[in-house]
Amino acid sequence: MDGLRTGEVAEQAGVNIQTLRYYERRGLLAEPVRSNGGHRLYPADTIALLNVIKAAQRLGFTLDEVAELLDAGGRRHPSADLRQRALDKIAEIDRKIADLTAIRGTLTEVVDARCDSLTNCTCTDCPIPYLTIGTTRPDGEPA
Repeated sequence: MDGLRTGEVAEQAGVNIQTLRYYERRGLLAEPVRSNGGHRLYPADTIALLNVIKAAQRLGFTLDEVAELLDAGGRRHPSADLRQRALDKIAEIDRKIADLTAIRGTLTEVVDARCDSLTNCTCTDCPIPYLTIGTTRPDGEPA
């Protein structure tokens, strides 16, 4: 029987063996054939597929989203629109950047004001909004 054993695929794709099995359970990888000795034998194109999955994850897609995109790519009339999903992901990233920028600004103010405690700060210009911590998000919406 031809095919790559689990360890070979994992090494060539730069993932661990548990990741391969997890992706099988999630349906991202087809269940491989088995050798006479019971070893999993993956087709050579599994490595390319794993590289696609890893690249999509680096772009911020969840495994559920990756599964939908892979499934859609295999159909004649894809229902998942990669372009729209990428635009949605960009908007999500922009929101996260805005949140992180606000957090960074507050932390810079904390350092500049020489705040000495998260709960009992004694500095006169403490920038930490104690009364609203945990009650609102940076966009002003309730938490």
